Amino acid sequence: MNDKTPNGKALLPILVFLVLYLGSGIWFEYIRPVDGQMGFYIMSVVVAFSIALAVALAQNRKLSFDEKIHLCATGIGDDNITIMLFIFLMAGAFGGIAKQAGGASSTANLLLDIIPGSFAVPGLFLIACLISMAMGTSVGTITVLVPIAAEVSRNGGFSLPLCVATVVGGSMFGDNLSFISDTTIAATKTQGVEMKDKFRTNIRIALPAALLTLAVLVAVALTGNAVSVGDFEYNIIQALPYFVVLALAVAGLNVLLVLGVGIGLFLIAGALTGSLTYISAFTAMGDGTTGMFETMIVTILVASIGALIRENGGFAAILAFIRKRFSGKRGGMLGIALLTSLMDISTANNTVAIVMAAPIAKEISAEYRIEPEKTASLLDTCSCVMQGIIPYGAQLLIAASLSGLSSVAIIPFLFYPFLLALFVLVSVARER
Repeated sequence: MNDKTPNGKALLPILVFLVLYLGSGIWFEYIRPVDGQMGFYIMSVVVAFSIALAVALAQNRKLSFDEKIHLCATGIGDDNITIMLFIFLMAGAFGGIAKQAGGASSTANLLLDIIPGSFAVPGLFLIACLISMAMGTSVGTITVLVPIAAEVSRNGGFSLPLCVATVVGGSMFGDNLSFISDTTIAATKTQGVEMKDKFRTNIRIALPAALLTLAVLVAVALTGNAVSVGDFEYNIIQALPYFVVLALAVAGLNVLLVLGVGIGLFLIAGALTGSLTYISAFTAMGDGTTGMFETMIVTILVASIGALIRENGGFAAILAFIRKRFSGKRGGMLGIALLTSLMDISTANNTVAIVMAAPIAKEISAEYRIEPEKTASLLDTCSCVMQGIIPYGAQLLIAASLSGLSSVAIIPFLFYPFLLALFVLVSVARER
């Protein structure tokens, strides 16, 4: 429980970050766009957080610089932060070797071969759900499946924005629920809960939204033509490790063990099919871990900033604000949902949004007696809702780039994210 005196000025580092990152993103995305670049990725999130940390260190003259550094070290050294960093490294290695071994493309093509052509659009949604759960990444799923969605649109006479939005929605389903997604890792480890417990809570919200989305897409499919998207090559050996990893994760095995088994299986699959060599395998794992460095650095910076903000009374100020406007357990849950959504709108990155909102959400959870697994579920779900809708997020920008659409044109067909938001509100309303 936070017993500090509320101090709104302690939140200045967050304001500085938002002005730098959000302001730069809006400027370069909509006012002065730069050819070939996404505006929200011109200003490095690491640089923006570094400046915010400098502001946090400059506050509170009652503490010496050494005392402030000790607070930062305490925040970084938290057990949950440490295990989260290790999991990020393993997830990066897994993602790198899985991609190099051909796992994603083989799995997608295998599923496409199974689904009847007349149900190609709902099939795209199911495939995106399964691929993103197995891969743990929405962006990777979108990259693999949007070109196929464009083919489905062309051959079946379906709306291109609908087909692309279907892939985006399915990818956010898996990103939200996958045991190896960085959002799941961040949400569970910051709240100190087991992934299986968060999954059980989360699936009660996500599955009804997914089933309703599927029903809508089946109805749409019945109005179109049977689709032939062509013949795609796949190798069952390359696809199998994803299904094993998914099964082990759902069974509740430790995520580090699951990732280790996955890496071993892809090494074997790559060797058997000739898709991996000694050099390419370890290069891919190295590239994968390197790709997680920014997320890890952001985690370290945010843990440091959070420790200073907490000490200076910033979290107490947020709690005081929420107490005035929300009451009871439902109010606390709405406060967490709102906080996470605003963080994602501001950062255009669901993992960063979770890492930023998590320590404050933990305080709210304790204050309003919200079960930690429900807090973790709200963090992950609300960040995925907003990340799947905002037109300047990586997911919609990449989907738009691959399909030749504008990101705004995709939004009206994002059935799953909008339904997921609705079921979040329903789940909160049912709390007692």
